[in-house]
Amino acid sequence: MFVPSATRNRRRQVVRKARVSSAFVKLVGERIWGFKGRKLTERESFDAPAPPAKVAASVTPKDTSPMPLRRHMLLLAAAITLAAPAAFASTDPALQAAVASPTRPAGDVARDGARHPVESLTFWGLKPKQTVIEISPGGGYWTEILAPYAKATGGTYVAGVADLSNPKISEGAKKGRADFEARFADPAKYGQPRFVNFGAQSGPLGAPGSADLVLTARNVHNWTQAPGMADKVFADFFAVLKPGGVLAVEDHRADPRSEKDAGADGYLNTATVIALAEKAGFKLDAKSEINANPKDTKDHPFGVWTLPPTKRTAPGGQPANPNFDRTKYDAIGESDRMTLRFRKPA
Repeated sequence: MFVPSATRNRRRQVVRKARVSSAFVKLVGERIWGFKGRKLTERESFDAPAPPAKVAASVTPKDTSPMPLRRHMLLLAAAITLAAPAAFASTDPALQAAVASPTRPAGDVARDGARHPVESLTFWGLKPKQTVIEISPGGGYWTEILAPYAKATGGTYVAGVADLSNPKISEGAKKGRADFEARFADPAKYGQPRFVNFGAQSGPLGAPGSADLVLTARNVHNWTQAPGMADKVFADFFAVLKPGGVLAVEDHRADPRSEKDAGADGYLNTATVIALAEKAGFKLDAKSEINANPKDTKDHPFGVWTLPPTKRTAPGGQPANPNFDRTKYDAIGESDRMTLRFRKPA
């Protein structure tokens, strides 16, 4: 189909040119639409109509008119967007069963849409028979999945919890650990989870080179508030992991703005976390947008804790404010989060 040059120029003013690799277009095009034989030069732009000679192999006998390359790419982008969660879909039946378990707390299940447990754990490389150490498991969201998974697959689940060897530990922390251990004491459901001291003064998390995966979710911003704490714990992670082992990190992401007071509002820059890990000896293996939330404006009156699930309505330590309007914060949902995979060099 002939397109007047004036029309093409107007399109170019509206649509920003972008460039793609021919290998990428070929791979995705073959997998999504099944078209083959379409060759694309490295410097061909999205919005330029493709010459007939180049697209003859990509059209059906019923439609001999060339489809503009930009239209191909818009369809491709839409397909990728819709298929993005499936990119990390697990084929591990034990993981799927653990997440789908009817015994998981209803409150945890309700958060799956924000936390993407199957996709996140698949991205981090969870596998049967692994020794997995979860650091500061909090309310047990991941424990409810990882402990049954370890039981079903012959692995070991370890929780790094309050350090009982620290003489300065509070009674509240002691009780919190005792309650947590009691909650996961049913061997028929959770197997034999182990609990290890974790804190600013704690010893090793286990024998050197004994763990396959260390997971810490929404914790790094707490450690950056205490001088030396972050360096200490990342060194502990490095020591306990096997060569080739994985450090899995999820935390509230300050990007693109700068973090405030080393994460005092709960948000950290991705570069800060990467620097901490690399200082300990890790190499960044991959990043994922699984837990991204573009609706998060990151400027909330009570930090990230203004958002679900905490839903704070007053400064920390003060009584809740019943007159605080939560509407826009609940509409945002849980925070925008970095999801990182680091590896200990083999």
